[in-house]
Order: sequence, then C-alpha cells, then structure tokens
Amino acid sequence: MYVDHSDIRPGAIEELRRAVSDLVAFVQDREPQLLSYAFHIDRQTSTMAVVAVHPNRASLHLHLDIGGPEFRKVGEFIELRRIEVYGDPGSAIIELLEQKARMLGRDASVVVLPRTVGFDVLAVGGSGPANRS
Repeated sequence: MYVDHSDIRPGAIEELRRAVSDLVAFVQDREPQLLSYAFHIDRQTSTMAVVAVHPNRASLHLHLDIGGPEFRKVGEFIELRRIEVYGDPGSAIIELLEQKARMLGRDASVVVLPRTVGFDVLAVGGSGPANRS
C-alpha cells in the first residue's frame, strides 16, 4: 500500500481537484490491476492524502513508470511532504519513490514500513472497480 501526504498551495484547491480528477481517469484507463486509488482533500487544513492499494510490487513499479509526467501536472498545486509504503517494495521502487519525492517536494521523505504480521483478502468478487467517486 502507498500513502502520500501533501500541503496544497494557497488558492489552489479547485485547480487541484480538476488535476487529480484527470490523473484518476488517466490511471484508471491504464492500470486495471490497481485495487484502489483515491485522493482525499481536506479543505480545512489545505492538505491532501493519496492512497493506492497495489496487488504487488510490479503494479507499484508500473504506476511510477507511466505516471511520472502526469504527477508533474498535479505537482504545481502541492508540496509533497511524505511518502509511505507499507510492505517491502524493493530497492528499485524505493529509488523511483525518492525521485518522485524530489520532483514534488523540497524536503519530502520516503518511509518504508515492512509488514510485521497480517494477511490480505483481495478477491471480493466481480471484475473492475467496485466504487468510483
């Protein structure tokens, strides 16, 4: 799972909403393997969180490879503060995440949190996205 946290530049919330809507459409068309991809904007604090649930490392790697130019379009409206990855993404993906952090934030950190214990239940039936908002 991937989570990032950003500050929204002053006066940019509406433009950001349009930019992330375009990004979601771009990703949905090109990454059917993604289990969940969601942006959460808090108007009160002018912050945004992104949560992406990938079924495996290859999915996250693909997302970072094809999304780069699209992430830049969102980047003009935010200052990325932190990227969190839950699970072990491997060194190649960590390097891509560090590149993304440098591209979208001045002092953004990349934190990898390996799983200690747990399980996954990913098959919920049906095909395609269950809920898109």
